[in-house]
Amino acid sequence: MLAITNAELIMRDHLIPDAVLFVENGKIEGYGEQRNTVIPADCDILDAQGAYVGPGLVDIHTHTGDNWQFWQEPIKAALFHLKHGTTTVLPASYARMSLEQHIEMGCNVHKAMQQPGGETIAGVYLEGPYTNPKFGSNRSCNPWNKPVEAADYEPMIAACGDIAKAWTVAPERNDILPFVLAAKKANPNIRFTVGHSEATPQQIEALIPYGLCIGTHHTNATGSLPKYPECRGVCVDEAVNYNRDIYAELICDSRGIHVDPYMLRLIRKIKGDDRIILISDRTYADAPNPPGYDDITDINFDKWGDIAGSKLTLEVACRNYMIHTGASIVDAFRVASYNPARALGFTDRGEIAVGLRADLIFVDQKMHVRTVIVNGIKRV
Repeated sequence: MLAITNAELIMRDHLIPDAVLFVENGKIEGYGEQRNTVIPADCDILDAQGAYVGPGLVDIHTHTGDNWQFWQEPIKAALFHLKHGTTTVLPASYARMSLEQHIEMGCNVHKAMQQPGGETIAGVYLEGPYTNPKFGSNRSCNPWNKPVEAADYEPMIAACGDIAKAWTVAPERNDILPFVLAAKKANPNIRFTVGHSEATPQQIEALIPYGLCIGTHHTNATGSLPKYPECRGVCVDEAVNYNRDIYAELICDSRGIHVDPYMLRLIRKIKGDDRIILISDRTYADAPNPPGYDDITDINFDKWGDIAGSKLTLEVACRNYMIHTGASIVDAFRVASYNPARALGFTDRGEIAVGLRADLIFVDQKMHVRTVIVNGIKRV
């Protein structure tokens, strides 16, 4: 048995200071205040030295690790994120990927999940292809500005469907329901997300019974529907804010470019800390920053100057979330570990509780990662 001593334990909604946590056979066996807990003499001891010890981070939406594309090199990309405290990761596709690339991604991720180094990969997050081609970066390169047809999506579902934990759709697209039903048949537990879309709230709500429960990078790549001149309409963002059943993904960069800090605080006030999911949405792009954004270091841009994802890792997004919203470190772990795990049905991780996986990270008060443990084994 392993005893982690001198820890500030981050629970789902509170802290346990000066604590000890026990790990055995890859699972959490117990915990408590160190002064009131007897540590067996035969325990291996890992001294946390006063660090915060919380559940490993769960990044459900990220495309790259360093410069490794997840769909091509999933293990190399996952190991990069592991060093930054992400102990569960979902490789994400791009809406502009071809059918052949989606199939290749499915093959590569399937193999990676069975190999050493791939144990943190828990499936895939398919960001398209059936989004609205009007929205998102590199729009002119999107090959899916065509009808939703079974001849296209059936091979994609065959390659990725059983490991697809989340699939992004634009509910306004014609014939989207047959695709949703086909994907759900391949994986009854799949979640759908709304993104790159200008759907009405009614179109979005119509898919909630089929598993739509996440707003992809909330307030980014969504349209607006003005009903009258000079009057604000309602669209994707309003539907995500209004519906309690829908989690809001947030990209928290340092300058609040993806989501303005005031908007972050508003979303937090509306959704609460139990319906927010932090994501890194890390991508790779080599286009220069557009004029006026020369000093931005954690955002990517496409060659037309549009935002094209981030250069974030999830622990940095947590730090930015705390800075922009005033959230505590407990709140940050909730939106970056517990919420994403529960949104996708991962009930064996995401918090410190007896019987759950011993996926743990040691951090300081600014979320700098010191140690990473996966299934009870120290990895970083």
